Amino acid sequence: MDYVSALVPPIVMAVFFIGLVRVIVKTQGGAAKAKEDAAVDAALARVESAGKPASTVGDA
Repeated sequence: MDYVSALVPPIVMAVFFIGLVRVIVKTQGGAAKAKEDAAVDAALARVESAGKPASTVGDA
């Protein structure tokens, strides 16, 4: 019976890990994807505009 108690924790962790991966894959895309992408794009635009000095914003 020692082999059963030795195998149970890795099997349980593997099942939970597979479940986690399935949830992550299933939640990618869908109805909220456009909203999430827009939020990320807005955040990146804020970071990029904050990183440039004001005198070089219009110069390219």
